[in-house]
Amino acid sequence: MPEVIGFTGAVLTGPHREQQGLWSVDGTLTFTRPQQEPDVLLDGWVLPGFVDAHCHIGLGPGGPVDPAVAEEQARTDLAAGTLLVRDAGSPADTRWLQGRSGVPVIIRAGRHVARTRRYLRGFADEVEPDGLVEAIRKQARAGDGWVKLVADWIDRGAGDLAPSFPAAVVRDAVQAAHDEGARVTAHCFAEETLDDMLDAGIDCVEHATGLLPRHLARFVEQQVPIVPTLINIATFPDIAARAELKFPRYAAHMRSLWQRRAERVLEAYEAGVRIYAGTDAGSVIRHGRIAHEILALHAAGLPMPAALDAAAWSARTWLGAAGIREGAPADVVLFRDDPRMVPGVVKEPEHVVLRGRVIG
Repeated sequence: MPEVIGFTGAVLTGPHREQQGLWSVDGTLTFTRPQQEPDVLLDGWVLPGFVDAHCHIGLGPGGPVDPAVAEEQARTDLAAGTLLVRDAGSPADTRWLQGRSGVPVIIRAGRHVARTRRYLRGFADEVEPDGLVEAIRKQARAGDGWVKLVADWIDRGAGDLAPSFPAAVVRDAVQAAHDEGARVTAHCFAEETLDDMLDAGIDCVEHATGLLPRHLARFVEQQVPIVPTLINIATFPDIAARAELKFPRYAAHMRSLWQRRAERVLEAYEAGVRIYAGTDAGSVIRHGRIAHEILALHAAGLPMPAALDAAAWSARTWLGAAGIREGAPADVVLFRDDPRMVPGVVKEPEHVVLRGRVIG
């Protein structure tokens, strides 16, 4: 006999679409009442399992972590309602976690690609400009359709943020990834880096703290989304304080980026730039914090339905994953109240269902 779960609460099939009557039959969603009585009844507001669009499973503050730690990271994310992770770069090969029961679906980006000695030690495949194209091509083949480029970082000679690679080389590297059937996402803090990325035909920008009004129309026209990682950007004042004595210009720049973080996200949203929720968990940010990122987007000015959409319906569509529809995998999260009306409830899922299995 198939295993049947009945969902007795309201079902949000979109940020503004609500209906009643949903079941999971052997791990597949249906709006048609099955003949068999449910084995389990779950009450609560039903949403698609959340997406963490910028997460690092298998990565710790010092680089790759042991497999047991990587699995615990993934389980922590799942318990918080994250059922799909776009892993935005990890030095650990986590393919063994894919399809494993009790962990989110993971879309991997392979290893970060960064300039030599211009990123966190132990994280990236570090190359000089003449090796960028081949490195990007290699990671495109190693990942699941994504490559992570570290597009800027502190230049110690200049004492401030600066692009990591010449613009022409970045263009060639992005084209190489596209030739391999992969999309490229870029770590970008600084303002000028965004111009180079847009010129290169980038597919996504992480952080985007340097977003200026002049960039907005291009982001919309080129359909380039941003993943602001606001709970990570909250660490900028601490970074600035540690750098103050040796790199005062860099410290001042980081503070100014932090000060305008919410304003820039709201400007992007109001201009029509697509925004997705990502925590940047795995280095200094602990796992399981997708609710905090959703609430940070809301605090920045996004209406709560839009903040939820950044981690739910549209995020899943962007990554090619089903939301709540007939025949979709039964990957849902339930809350005791409507999170559009009671935002804080996202921190406390009532139930998490992964592939038709009740996890919590």
